[in-house]
Amino acid sequence: MRRVSGSLVEVDGLASVAISELLALGCQQLPGEVVAIRGDSVTAQAYETTAGLAVGDPAVALGRPLSARLGPDLLGGVFDGLLRPLSDAPVWLTPRSDHPGVDTLWAWQPSVAPGAEVHEGSVLGIVPEVSGIEYRILVPPGVHGVVEGLAGPGRYRGDDVLATVSGTEVHLAESWPVRLPRPVGERLDTVEPLLTGQRVLDALFPVAQGGSASVPGGFGTGKTMLLQQVAKWCTADVIVYIGCGERGNEMADVLAEFAQLVDPRTQRALEERTVIIANTSNMPLMAREASIYTGVTVAEHFRDMGYHAVVIADSTSRWAEALREFGSRTGALPAEEGYPASLGSAISAFYERAARVRTLGGHEASVTILGAVSPPGGDVTEPVTTLTQRAVRGVWSLDRNLAYARHYPAVGWAGSFSRDAERLARWYAENGDLDWTRRRARLAGLLAEADRLGDLAELVGATSLPAPERMTLLAGRLLREGVLQQSALSANDAHYSPAKTAALIDAVLAVVDACNRLVAQDVPAVTLEEFDFGSLLRAAEETAPDDAAGVTQRGEAVLAALAALGRLT
Repeated sequence: MRRVSGSLVEVDGLASVAISELLALGCQQLPGEVVAIRGDSVTAQAYETTAGLAVGDPAVALGRPLSARLGPDLLGGVFDGLLRPLSDAPVWLTPRSDHPGVDTLWAWQPSVAPGAEVHEGSVLGIVPEVSGIEYRILVPPGVHGVVEGLAGPGRYRGDDVLATVSGTEVHLAESWPVRLPRPVGERLDTVEPLLTGQRVLDALFPVAQGGSASVPGGFGTGKTMLLQQVAKWCTADVIVYIGCGERGNEMADVLAEFAQLVDPRTQRALEERTVIIANTSNMPLMAREASIYTGVTVAEHFRDMGYHAVVIADSTSRWAEALREFGSRTGALPAEEGYPASLGSAISAFYERAARVRTLGGHEASVTILGAVSPPGGDVTEPVTTLTQRAVRGVWSLDRNLAYARHYPAVGWAGSFSRDAERLARWYAENGDLDWTRRRARLAGLLAEADRLGDLAELVGATSLPAPERMTLLAGRLLREGVLQQSALSANDAHYSPAKTAALIDAVLAVVDACNRLVAQDVPAVTLEEFDFGSLLRAAEETAPDDAAGVTQRGEAVLAALAALGRLT
């Protein structure tokens, strides 16, 4: 080694190395990746702290890129940014070499016979001990032909050979370069919603399976809580949660909650179908840069088995900060706010790995990517936020004013959007909900008009407005408090069924229409503003998550009370 500066290491004398090749640095054989080659001088980024490395220490080229070891031990596990298990790590992490950790024996059950003709993506067998989903061993990409050898049922380690196909050995665990997207049969145009269990998202700003969304928001607006709720309740088979540069206590909360939460589909622990990559703010800087690629590679691994996977990256701003710091050390040309000029391309390449596909094995599966963005001071015009908005299919912008008013999820309807809404409307119509588009348009229109009138009311007073405008303000309040606001601490309100949400929105809109009819009949606006809508506003929290009928009954009761009020006045 010729120079060591933070995570930057310069090495002389390494011949025939390539960009992205992995190096073993120093006597501890710390992992590093080649990022630049100038003549016989190589620049590498170290994925561990370089404290202790010195000029003259050895560096060895390993002849392979940074890769993730993909095996049955992933589900339910907690790993660092290089997918090294943290279960056997000490309380205070120390620099470690690029080792896979403890290799466990796993049961293997073949599902083909020797001599069978298979192609890439075909299922060779399963690992029945994996809980949560059926873990499938597949023919690797680019391999097809006859099964020449097949291990019998038994217990094997990750590096053991389970089958041989056309001279290619298939192991229980495989390695895949994290920066290289895994191949698929084709990308599909078909859409199906990723139901998140959060009303404001699914009703106003839906995301499709295989889509992408960003969650920009300042400190204290509830990004982490919202993404944790999505991870708990979304309709995905596998969750990959990446804690990228976040505080350690937040990751501890994630681990504790996932360990206690029961999966509503399997009635087992949710963590059994979850992979957590914990790369907190006190872990090595450049491992943070690699962690999001590691996470999406894990998701693609399960996608290839035919599952729908969701990647939750919290937060991509910390990843971008790692790129900025390393770029300054390497002398890369800085762009806006010191970020490297390649930041936009890196963000786009990451989110482009989200897709709904037909796998090599013929299954329809998807990877959906949800990324939090933490703009300094809540400035949504900063580079990471603006470049991310160009790359994603939807934005769930968190509003500071809503958060300070204790309105959660604090997703602002003015700054959020969904590019998948039109296509998903057709899916809802084909699946029986013909009113989804009308309901969403009415909801968005009333909220926007209520916001506009709210600004005017602050200047002249609400009582100075005509009665129809005052009913619009009332409609905005009913929608905010009765539909969009949701409690993560309530067993009934933490998540919901689509039918219950549709019933809740329809009930509130029916009440709003009744109020408009009453003011048209000269019922004083103040009478309706003082009316007790509590039964309807509490419907979300006091009825079961799938109790659409209970919500409808409450709405009808309020309508009956309004009709009686109209007769009295």
